[in-house]
Amino acid sequence: MVDDWPNLVGELERLLKLRSIAFGMKLFERREDMEAIPKIRRPQSIHTLDQVVGQAARLGWTVGITSDDLVGAQCRAVVGLGRAKTDDWKSGKHMTGVWFSTLEDASAHQSAMHCVPDGRFDALAVAPLASGKLDPPDIALFYATPGAMIYFINGLQWSGYKRFDWSVVGESACADSWGRALLKREPSLSIPCFAERRYGGVLDDEMLMAIPPEYLVKAIDGMKALAKNGFRYPFPQYGMQQDVRAGMAVSYADKR
Repeated sequence: MVDDWPNLVGELERLLKLRSIAFGMKLFERREDMEAIPKIRRPQSIHTLDQVVGQAARLGWTVGITSDDLVGAQCRAVVGLGRAKTDDWKSGKHMTGVWFSTLEDASAHQSAMHCVPDGRFDALAVAPLASGKLDPPDIALFYATPGAMIYFINGLQWSGYKRFDWSVVGESACADSWGRALLKREPSLSIPCFAERRYGGVLDDEMLMAIPPEYLVKAIDGMKALAKNGFRYPFPQYGMQQDVRAGMAVSYADKR
């Protein structure tokens, strides 16, 4: 468990030089429990979930939603709000000729998505992690550059090494990030899709990590250990035409 969210987030921001706000996501079985969060905002317009996430990550807002606040079943299905996964949704016909050539392709895409099962949850909230308003969040999320992401992964792998295998569903990439993390309770890295970039404010050089909160402490401890070995983000450029032995000898005894 995390005892001090502001300090943890500060460490994450310092180590990865984050340019946006690390935030959390939490599902609620009862709408009333979501609405009881202090100073929570409720949408006045219909949104994509990408927009709601962007409001937390870019504006620092705490926002709560139900299925009625979202534009369609695609957003609802990933987080399991309402009864989104109808036969019509599973068919993918709404994406046929838009993102996929045939109905068969679109249906295959829908079945490939990681989604929270329908029927249990009535509401969802997003908020900056440092606020502590979701304590504990179901998952923590942050946007970062590819360089920062590999350093974060290196931190996760410092102790108790594990190989990570992720997939790319394509459009609806939120299924690769928050959908997968909520469903599988594992670190989940994604390349944000068109909708996240068009509607959620995601920048061209950003990736998204969604992760159960307990992994944050492990990754931060790992990155601090790497920093003591001289490995820090951003990575200093050595030069592609230099004799590499002097640089590598700092870390590897056999290169001296």
